[in-house]
Amino acid sequence: MSVPLTVLEDSLLDEYEKKEKCGVFGIWGPKEAAQITYTGLFAQQHRGQESAGIAVTDGKDLNGHTGMGLVSQVFTPRMLREELAGTGAIGHVRYSTTGSSKLANAQPLLREFSLGPVAVAHNGNLINAQLLRKEYEAHGHIFQSTTDTEIIVHLLAKPSHASKADPLIHVLKHLQGAFSLLFLFPDRIEACRDPYGIRPLALGRTREGHWCVASETCAFDAIDAEYVRDIEPAEIVRIDDSGVSTRKYDVPAPELAQCMFEHVYFSNPASKIFGQNVHITREAMGRQLAREAPVKADFVMPMPDSGRSAALGFSKESKIDFEEGIVPNRFVGRTFILPGQAARDKAVAVKLNIIPDVVRDKRVVIVEDSVVRGTTTRSKMRAIRRAGAKEIHLRVSCPPIRHPCFYGIDFPTNQELIAYNRTVQEVADFLEVDSLAYLSLEGMAACMRGQPKDYCSACWSGHYKIPIDQPQSKFYFERDQLKMF
Repeated sequence: MSVPLTVLEDSLLDEYEKKEKCGVFGIWGPKEAAQITYTGLFAQQHRGQESAGIAVTDGKDLNGHTGMGLVSQVFTPRMLREELAGTGAIGHVRYSTTGSSKLANAQPLLREFSLGPVAVAHNGNLINAQLLRKEYEAHGHIFQSTTDTEIIVHLLAKPSHASKADPLIHVLKHLQGAFSLLFLFPDRIEACRDPYGIRPLALGRTREGHWCVASETCAFDAIDAEYVRDIEPAEIVRIDDSGVSTRKYDVPAPELAQCMFEHVYFSNPASKIFGQNVHITREAMGRQLAREAPVKADFVMPMPDSGRSAALGFSKESKIDFEEGIVPNRFVGRTFILPGQAARDKAVAVKLNIIPDVVRDKRVVIVEDSVVRGTTTRSKMRAIRRAGAKEIHLRVSCPPIRHPCFYGIDFPTNQELIAYNRTVQEVADFLEVDSLAYLSLEGMAACMRGQPKDYCSACWSGHYKIPIDQPQSKFYFERDQLKMF
């Protein structure tokens, strides 16, 4: 039996239906480390717009600042120059996959323990955080946030762990799930990825020879640095005054789980993710989609902005003209949709301007990167229909998303997903389009440069490479705290 569509209609959704993951950046050596980190974060602002933070070291102590909002809203030039002076820095832009949107959860988390101060920035989601936190709270540990990242600091501070010859190796072996991490200590940066390599993390070097790390290589472009390589799964890269050194804390998984959704939606088209350019990958997806789901139409039109590369590929392969008929308002930030379809339609109208003279009386192929919950996609389709489109054929450059993600994407329950327990035709009827087709999983995998077995397709296939024993809500820790009162 299908899930009632009213369950989806009553959701509180942002304008693009899916949120960005977190982004991290770090650099070692330059006097203006905080300013460079600011630029690196600004280039990755698309990965998180709830909060931002930077932590710095002067060689002896750590200092940091976090705030709610965009990078440009959280920091001032004077703050970066004077309050955050230091020659090593890490930074973070966040959206919440575990823990709500509040200042206590902003990163980097800056804490003090027996071995001194440490700052931590995390991109990903720990699936065993609930069990670890309960264990530590039972032993009297007090947590200052509701993010899963804080458990990492408690693990590091545990006396039996801190006494190890290499405490970080011991701590990382306790973590399960997705994690690309930056640790800032007074004398170094430590950067690492989980054994499955779920989230990206890259190593770069500036023209002046300073080593840097980032979630996306577009951050290197912004600071005029070169991409050197990806940090490998289960690898720790240490950056200090002597340069770069590397060690393994575990063996990489026999089959990696690199997130294909990074290429579908999240990453900047200019970035190189898992060794391949995002724009080229999306264009290949569009070409494959045109081969799998041909349609007669007057032109192909992208849904800004992440659908543009796939639409270009669809147009090239199908030989149907490419046309821009939707103009995004660049000066509108994140728009949160109010309850009720009328309010959602207004919000879409503010964010996206349809050009009636382009679409009127035309058969239009709309290429979208993905459809998650469906409600705002329907608002977009209605706006195009009101502008006079004769036919709307929606083509989606990934398969139907039918399963929740527990590795750092904010659609954690089946009931939130429009494609869950519905046929493609039922989804098409809900979206009010003349036809709907998705890229096949096999077709999408063929666009990946690596082996298909080394990518995660759980949100499409339901195959979780890291077993999910106890699925948890992003607000699990908040509920836990409420039970105390």
